[in-house]
Amino acid sequence: MVLYGSLIDMLADARGRAKHIHFIDGETDESKVSFDDIWLRSSELLGALQEKGMVPGDELVIFSKSNEEFIIAFWAAVLGGIVPVPVAVGISDEHRLKLFRILQQMRRGTLYTDSALLAKLKAFAESQELTSVVTLLHDATVLMSDIESGQDGNIAKVNADDLAFIQYSSGSTSDPKGVCLTHGNLGTNFRAVIEKLKFTPEDHSLSWMPLTHDMGLIGYHLTMMAAGMNHTVMDTSLFVRRPLLWMSKASELRATQLCSPNFGYKHFLKMFERKGLDGLDLSNVRLILNGAEPISWELCEEFMDAMAPFGLRRNTMHPVYGLAEATVAVTFPEPGHAYSRITANRHSLKIGTAFENANPGDADAVSFLKVGRPIRDVELRIADEDDLPLADGLVGNILLRGGSVTSGLYNADEAQAELFTADGWLRTGDVGVIVDGDLVITGRVKDIIIINGQNYYPHDLEEIVAAIEGLDLGKVVISGVRPADSPVEQLVVFVLHRQGLRSFAPLVEQIRDRIGAHAGLDVDQVVPVARIPKTTSGKVQRAHLAAAYLDGEFAAAVAELGQLKSSTREPTPESDPLVAELLAICSEFAKDRRISADDNLFETGISSLTLTEIMLAVDLKFPGKVDVSDLFDYPTVRQMADFIRSKSGSTP
Repeated sequence: MVLYGSLIDMLADARGRAKHIHFIDGETDESKVSFDDIWLRSSELLGALQEKGMVPGDELVIFSKSNEEFIIAFWAAVLGGIVPVPVAVGISDEHRLKLFRILQQMRRGTLYTDSALLAKLKAFAESQELTSVVTLLHDATVLMSDIESGQDGNIAKVNADDLAFIQYSSGSTSDPKGVCLTHGNLGTNFRAVIEKLKFTPEDHSLSWMPLTHDMGLIGYHLTMMAAGMNHTVMDTSLFVRRPLLWMSKASELRATQLCSPNFGYKHFLKMFERKGLDGLDLSNVRLILNGAEPISWELCEEFMDAMAPFGLRRNTMHPVYGLAEATVAVTFPEPGHAYSRITANRHSLKIGTAFENANPGDADAVSFLKVGRPIRDVELRIADEDDLPLADGLVGNILLRGGSVTSGLYNADEAQAELFTADGWLRTGDVGVIVDGDLVITGRVKDIIIINGQNYYPHDLEEIVAAIEGLDLGKVVISGVRPADSPVEQLVVFVLHRQGLRSFAPLVEQIRDRIGAHAGLDVDQVVPVARIPKTTSGKVQRAHLAAAYLDGEFAAAVAELGQLKSSTREPTPESDPLVAELLAICSEFAKDRRISADDNLFETGISSLTLTEIMLAVDLKFPGKVDVSDLFDYPTVRQMADFIRSKSGSTP
């Protein structure tokens, strides 16, 4: 496998191959762009950017809903020595604020977007009275519609040590941290991945992961291009709306390489169990990489069992470990080997101690999948709290070094100082243990919550909740908790409260509504606590609260709150049978939230993913009558019922 000195060298090599990227943007909206056309179109866009004054070292913040436009802009920047900065287009306030903070971190940044997105950004900035941001959006934006065809750009001369692009973590953060990845980091990681997984030009990958995510961009675009293979990029929002299309397209394209984090399998299975699929042939699939969030053994089993009748072999599931700070890939199992796990007593998973084996059925048992061994050019150390190495079998902090590991963070000197040990090892913030030579991830020491494959910092969410009258940051603690019976992390809010539960119940709804509205997330539980544990230095001990929750210390209070809610908010009987049926569907997906027929669903604090699941279930019950987009025009259950009747030819 070639070790490319730069991304420019890689694209120059790729353009000589008769290969393409296949974009799937809708059930009938597809296009293909050859590797050669990527070079030609990107060079032309580079010329336009250079005419607008951009030079090597400037940053191009790419903010686009179109995967094809994103790819061309990304490569245009790379070819010119301009630093691309991918940022996801979200729908919440926190996503917009994150973009603003990233723009303010840039030295000579330019926002590259379309007029519709820019108008929304300006309107939001003005509503928040962010005068400096409004000025920045006006002065430092290039609109896609303003780009005119012209001369090809001047291709830059770069070397392996030059900054290739900046990868910001997904999710929201009040202090975004951009990981600096050099051309050398990327080339080193490409070579190791391709050799380990035995990629060939005859392979064909399919991914719905966002191109703004390291797994989507590096793992399933750049690496695939380095391997010289055709690859398909499905729009993420299309997967969310039509999850069954993922396996249908895998079958149709004879794809050999797939990927998904935990929530993707869960989302797919929800619809598969309701609707099913016929005529699939997944025998061509060779690998499904499973990463980006903690991996559930039970969910792997459920997905593989469901797809086995279609020829998907058990040994195709490939649990992996990686992070943006190490380019993307860190450890892989051996291709072709069936995935396996350890089952441990969760109370034994302390730094510097040996984990205790447990039976899967034990109350305190927790399963973790083995994620393989380090790839080429990556060293891994399990260390104690003083960064000193620990023996295999002892739980410790995961440290990394090697050619794939970042040199640091962008314009964040204070955060960077904490990122590395005194002897130069990267602190991943993850905790693990080596078992039979394989890495097992057992938890995290860094304060990050992973939901739907995206990272969220607890203090960001705590600030959102603390704005509620009567609360402040000292009274709210938010943590990601994964009970033994849950395949994914749950979002749990702990609130300091020493009075009766009856007075606490109204606050639960306020917290759910506020996090839903501002962060687009569903809250699984809001728990009253009499004390918030802290270290002697005053740092909140989130892990202690999470452990107490798992131990059932708050179970009685949670159960009593549920009873209070049921007794105080008995729903008014609904006389309209269709409305009642739609409300039943809503209640199935909306956890314990009570939704009435005339509630605006966008204002109930339900996440966009949950709303999509509700609409998919409605579509399944009433085929061809509604689409996800209809929710914008008919946002209440009663309006949706009337719309369905009108489509059926009956009078509301």
